[in-house]
Amino acid sequence: MQHLDHDRLVFLALGESEADNGESTHLGTCALCRAEVASLQQVAGLGTETQGLADLPDPPEHVWQGIEAQVRAAEAGPLLTDTRRRRVPEQADTTTAEQTFGAAAESTVTRLDPARRSRRGHGWSGWVATAVTAAAAAAVGVVGTVSVLRPDDPTPTPTPVVVASAPLAAYGATPPTAKGDARVLKDGQLHLHVANLPSVAGYYEVWLINPTTMEMFSVGTLGGGSDALLPLPPNVDLKSYSVVDVSAEQYDNNTRHSGDSLLRGSLTG
Repeated sequence: MQHLDHDRLVFLALGESEADNGESTHLGTCALCRAEVASLQQVAGLGTETQGLADLPDPPEHVWQGIEAQVRAAEAGPLLTDTRRRRVPEQADTTTAEQTFGAAAESTVTRLDPARRSRRGHGWSGWVATAVTAAAAAAVGVVGTVSVLRPDDPTPTPTPVVVASAPLAAYGATPPTAKGDARVLKDGQLHLHVANLPSVAGYYEVWLINPTTMEMFSVGTLGGGSDALLPLPPNVDLKSYSVVDVSAEQYDNNTRHSGDSLLRGSLTG
C-alpha cells in the first residue's frame, strides 16, 4: 500500500489544509497513517501546554544534539522510507508542534475581526517541517526535565500580591456554565483559572483587549489544566487594555484572533 507523504500528514495534523477525497479514503483504510496523524496531533498539544511555563531549566544537552542532527539531515535532503514510517511510536516524541513557534512569532496589536478566520496554507519545505519536529522534541525534553528537577519542591510558596482582577463569564454562544477568574500579580504575571470550557478542536488563547479601540494582543495559551500563569509584557497599560479574553483557536498558523471568544471579563483594581 502506498502511504501518504510524511510532510502531508504534518499539514493535516496541524490543520494547515483539508484532506482531499483520496486522502480521506486512504486514512479511512490505513491504520498506520491514522496512528501517525494522531501522534502528530498529540505532540502538537504538548507543545501548546509548554507555552505557559516560566523560569524553566535549560533542556538536556542531548535534546539540542538531536535538534542539530535533524536539521543537518534535513538540509542534506532526508528520504522517507517504509522503515521510517513504521516507527510511529517513536515519532510521537519528535513530531510537530506549530504553536511552539507561534508563541514567539509576533505580539503585534491586531483588531478583532468578527468573521471567523480562514485557513492559510503555507508551502513549507521538508527541512522546515523537520525543524518544527525538532522544536517539539525540545518542548517534550523541557517538560521531562522539569518533572525530574522539581518533583516535590519543599520550599514554601509566598502568597502572591494581586494588583488587579476580573471574573470571567461565558461570552457569546459559550455555555453559561463556563467561567473563570483572572488575576494580575505584582510580579508581572497573569494568573488564569477556568472551568467548564467547551471542548475545541484547537487550543485556548488568552488576550488583553482595549474596549475603546478593540485593539488587542495575545498573552499566551492555556494548556490542558484549569490554571495557567502567563507573563505580561513589561509596562503593559492595564487601564487601556482592561478586558481579558479567552478564545478558541485553530492550528492554522494565523496569529490573529479567531473571533470565537469563550470567556471575557474586565480588570479592576
